[in-house]
Amino acid sequence: TWQRELLDPNFIALDNGKMSSELMEFAVFERLAKSDYVKGAQLWGALSWRFTERTGMSGADWLKAIGEHPGADVYFCDPVPFNESLFHNFWLQGETSHPQFFALCQAVFKATGLPEDELTAISPSEQFSASNYFVATPKFWQSYLPWVNQVLSLANKKLPPNIRDLMHSKMADDRDLHKGATYVPFIVERLFPIFMKTAGKDLKGHKIALPERERELNVHLKLLREMKDVAHRTKSAWLAACWVNYRNLYLTQTKGKEWCTKYLRTITPTDIKFS
Repeated sequence: TWQRELLDPNFIALDNGKMSSELMEFAVFERLAKSDYVKGAQLWGALSWRFTERTGMSGADWLKAIGEHPGADVYFCDPVPFNESLFHNFWLQGETSHPQFFALCQAVFKATGLPEDELTAISPSEQFSASNYFVATPKFWQSYLPWVNQVLSLANKKLPPNIRDLMHSKMADDRDLHKGATYVPFIVERLFPIFMKTAGKDLKGHKIALPERERELNVHLKLLREMKDVAHRTKSAWLAACWVNYRNLYLTQTKGKEWCTKYLRTITPTDIKFS
């Protein structure tokens, strides 16, 4: 109830208080897709009540940004752009947030036939997307929602029982930051770029820039992101290796020895691959 006064007046309020699902945001998308709320809408999405806090944009800013770039099938953003500077991709980033995340994702990709190289490949910043902040056409939703459900169905069917149980366990939220969420929503939110390169390859996406979040990046993070993007664009293994070395030095200085001992080896693939 207390969240009502924090809602942006440029968006339509949706009472989700009585809904509870392991799928979290994805369940809201499915609920809306089957409802009359979005019937006839050319674009629709569902955004958190914390949208302005996370993105630094008001609803009016968001709508203006969409209006200035007509014709896309899906509009999205990344409220945590420092990850674009520091990680090959969001799958490797997940290892630093959720215990055993990367090994679990390897099993999921193998079981479902998803492109396993994507787990360790360098992705450009334009492919990073977080928080499920999507506004999209019915065409996008009609393709995206069944595709994700198919991935989850295959995973549940083909994963060994112990791995399947882990995927549905609350070990994913060992720091109690997400109200006891399982691994499922954290896997689902990272599937969007893969969908756009596979089943959604004919759809047009537009990533909306977030000026407030960009201003929070220091000079090293800006240089690291640019360096990685140039390496990806030119397919330069040499420059990508230079980025890895610079990135590792930055993490050593900012995260400390204990963090780096725990994570650095896992998040640093030995081969240079580009998504």
